[in-house]
Amino acid sequence: MMSIRGVSVSFVILAMVCIAFADIEVIAADPWSEFGRIGLGFITPSFFSWSELLTSLANTIAFALVGVAVAAGLGLLLAPFFHWRVVRLFCSFIRSVHELFWALLFLQVFGLHTVTGLLAIIIPFTGIFTKVYAEILEEVDQRPLNALPIKALNTGSAYIYARLAVAWPQLVIYTRYRLECGIRSSSVLGFVGLPTLGFHLETYFKQGDYSQAAGVLYLFFLIIASLRLWTHRRGLLILLLASLIWLPFELSTNPEIILRFLTHDILPQPMRDAASLLDVSVWADMFNWCVKLVQTQVGIGVWNTLLLTMISLVGSGIVTLLLYPLVSPLFFRKRWRLPGHLFLVVLRSIPELMLAFVVVVMVGPSMLPAIIALSLHNGAIIAHLIGHSTITLKLPLGAARGLNRYAYEVTPRIYRPFLAFLFYRWEVILRESAILGILGIHTLGFYVDSAFEELRFDRALFLILITALLNILVDIVSRRIRKQLRLTALPEIR
Repeated sequence: MMSIRGVSVSFVILAMVCIAFADIEVIAADPWSEFGRIGLGFITPSFFSWSELLTSLANTIAFALVGVAVAAGLGLLLAPFFHWRVVRLFCSFIRSVHELFWALLFLQVFGLHTVTGLLAIIIPFTGIFTKVYAEILEEVDQRPLNALPIKALNTGSAYIYARLAVAWPQLVIYTRYRLECGIRSSSVLGFVGLPTLGFHLETYFKQGDYSQAAGVLYLFFLIIASLRLWTHRRGLLILLLASLIWLPFELSTNPEIILRFLTHDILPQPMRDAASLLDVSVWADMFNWCVKLVQTQVGIGVWNTLLLTMISLVGSGIVTLLLYPLVSPLFFRKRWRLPGHLFLVVLRSIPELMLAFVVVVMVGPSMLPAIIALSLHNGAIIAHLIGHSTITLKLPLGAARGLNRYAYEVTPRIYRPFLAFLFYRWEVILRESAILGILGIHTLGFYVDSAFEELRFDRALFLILITALLNILVDIVSRRIRKQLRLTALPEIR
């Protein structure tokens, strides 16, 4: 039988072992000098052409709003059927592939078009929404549903009034949180060429123009920090309609290109060259093709992806435990919590890819930038949620203060929800670990990106499928650990 202490110690030891095998070398000749130039840029921000900046900002928000709205609608439709195995497997697969991988696939068909950006957000977000919505509907008060006659239990009215209406407040809270994630994803799509804020951020960092890059990041922080101010129900509907008008939907893709991509380009090379799939030699060649890829790319990519994931998972937990008091009313008064809140907003607002890219500029392409980015970003997210959840904690009269309060009164009480959040983030960290390979770190994403650059779409698809399978396996392990530790309650998102 698993215990919380045993699992915690095991994961820490495993992370320490992984560090021994990880490449965390600082490659840059003078990282502190580069850090100083970046710091100077951040205290002297500058903004390029306002029209271009606002256009990129509008694209970022529009992609996020439309993508999240469509995905949320599809998630609501699929959530009642999540108990069907085919729906669970479908959602598990589509959410296990990172938005950038989807974007790289659709780029080959639609090019740098609105459809590419929207599908890259809609597809994985639909899988995420379906899973979480189904869990929320399962965890809410079931008494209104149980009060209905048996013949009315499986009707649409029972779903709407006895389940959906009860869960609606939490569904809204979670959807707002996913919109924040959608804005981050939308901005990151700029790294593959789409006209969002990420495109300009990457360009300016590569050019060493850190003042301009700081201006883009500050604008991004402002959008995330003010999210609650402009996402009220009426204003959000107006923004959604404006986004549909703003985004160009004219599509001029040649159907022959789509057909060739689906029926030729993504097929493994032995199948493309075969005269007949009934020939035994074709399948022998297919086996050899797969074995060669596993030996030269998959094995190394999976190993490095898992190393990075395990180190970053424990790193995220450490960051969470260090930072959650900054926003907890049990440690600081409201006016002193404001700086902590802003600090966590900044950390969780920067997408892992952006943050890792900044660190790569300073120290070079190793696992170190990825570990720092994943730990800070995910740790800040969980610290924000855990810190705010302590509002409901009631400490006994005369409870200890300072470090003793932290170690003996509060942390033991929030440790179970902390682990629940951490294991919920495990598959997210794995997805991000894979995609960070496009920065030169030899995870699966490195080989996927290389395959696209070489126009070897069959290899790219095979590697993406391996990434999805790995993510599904980690999700299964995570769910089993949560079940064994009885961490089954869905953490409340605020």
